[in-house]
Amino acid sequence: MRSDIVKKGSTRAAHRALFYAMGYTPQDLEKPIIGVVNAFNEIIPGHIHLRNIADAVKLGVAAAGGTPVEFPAIGICDGIAMGHEGMKFPLASRELIADSIEAVATGHAFDGLVLIPNCDKIVPGMLMAAARLNIPCVVVSGGPMMAGRYQGKDISVSTMFEAAGLFEAGKITASELDSMEKSACPGCGSCAGLFTANTMNCLTEALGMGIAGNGTIPAAQFGARRMLAKQAGAIILDLIAKDIKPRDIMTMKAFENAITVDMGIGGSSNTVLHLTAIAHEAGLELPLDLFDRLSAKTPYITKLSPGGTHHIQDLNEAGGISAVMKELSGRGLIYTDAVTIDGTVQDRIDRAEITDPSVIRTLDQPYRDRGGIAILKGNLALDGAVVKESAVAEDMLVFQGRARVFDSEDQAIDAILAKKVVNGDVVVIRYEGPKGGPGMREMLNPTAVIAGMGLKVALLTDGRFSGATRGACIGHVSPEAMEGGNIALVQEGDIIAIDIPGRKLDVLVSDEALAERRAKWKQPEPKVTTGYLARYARLVTSASTGAVLK
Repeated sequence: MRSDIVKKGSTRAAHRALFYAMGYTPQDLEKPIIGVVNAFNEIIPGHIHLRNIADAVKLGVAAAGGTPVEFPAIGICDGIAMGHEGMKFPLASRELIADSIEAVATGHAFDGLVLIPNCDKIVPGMLMAAARLNIPCVVVSGGPMMAGRYQGKDISVSTMFEAAGLFEAGKITASELDSMEKSACPGCGSCAGLFTANTMNCLTEALGMGIAGNGTIPAAQFGARRMLAKQAGAIILDLIAKDIKPRDIMTMKAFENAITVDMGIGGSSNTVLHLTAIAHEAGLELPLDLFDRLSAKTPYITKLSPGGTHHIQDLNEAGGISAVMKELSGRGLIYTDAVTIDGTVQDRIDRAEITDPSVIRTLDQPYRDRGGIAILKGNLALDGAVVKESAVAEDMLVFQGRARVFDSEDQAIDAILAKKVVNGDVVVIRYEGPKGGPGMREMLNPTAVIAGMGLKVALLTDGRFSGATRGACIGHVSPEAMEGGNIALVQEGDIIAIDIPGRKLDVLVSDEALAERRAKWKQPEPKVTTGYLARYARLVTSASTGAVLK
């Protein structure tokens, strides 16, 4: 066993003494040592209950003949960090999570890991660590939050971000706003729509690194989540016995399956960043063109919040991700021979069925003939930009408008609230990319306020958007402004042309004019010059390559 290096032989007497100081027995040290990586904290609703999940995992490990050893991972709540300087840190924390797990797991020579994340950057951070370490690993999440209820309708946290715009537009009262915010998030779990956290937990299933149901069984289904956690604890021992490692599971076939499922369900645009980064740790490349190629042939068959009215609990009741994969496999879009932690994809789809075709449509009656995410290119995004096409209204898929240019999210939100942005505008928010932000802030505040105010405008940025965003919101514009990308050269009043079906994003300015502007452009001083973010900004790569560190 890998852990023998810290527990076998006379030269490890001191090591054993340290284990005994914590109450481990000699018999415990004869078994595989399993790290249980628990992202519990008291600041993320999706993580507030993870102690319970970890306890169930440890029972599963012990029952299957292993010795569980729990240690923590950090996490930031994107919703609470949203709209202020704190939002510079969530994406950057993904690397801290991967690095810290690598450090603890290698420093103590664990034989395997059970990884317990639930929310936005924690899930990809843990998957990156698994791919990097390449020791047997299982991921088991805490599960999605139930939708809230207000005046007979399902609502969620995205409703509340948009409610700010409704309030500013005078469409709801302060009392209504107060009632809504006390109803939107009824309990623990990752926010109820197909936002980044739930998308990544669903794609963990599609990658084969999580058990069927990992992404969709609600956190509130206490018994089902504990059973899943116990199963994860038992499966890790089986993976160790069979010497099945993450890179045996997270192959190119697995990543293509995950991308295909992402397109079929209309997942968060952030998945492009995260899948690319996880693949990088596994020694694979996922070019943006691959996402677009798979999107072009994958029908969009679920319409979940924020693009629709269904929530993750509805997807779970309709058959979950295994049912989605079964339907997609009917057209040969899924590699059914891909390996998972507990068999093959074929094993899972053999047990799956669509139980509610109003939630998971058939391939013959999709919402759209191609996938939920589109990759745009043009003179504004030479290396690409990302949009959640499934959440864009039909009349905004092709759009032209006057550029309203802001050098930060804060400038943009001030202008929107001051009603300086009007119908027909294209809001350009730049210097918010991985380097320029730094940290590539999500732009849910401006997009939600725009939606709440009922404005017909587009928004594009070298930053990114929350999975809760809906509308003509184009992010990940690469190269970013801080690296001299053409988004840095856009001027107030320029005409921006967006053609999502045609996969084009252009500023209608001649090459000669852009060249003249470039000659005058100077890179601005960094917004952050000390601490972790300053180091991050020096090392981080483009969004088009996953915003990984050099």
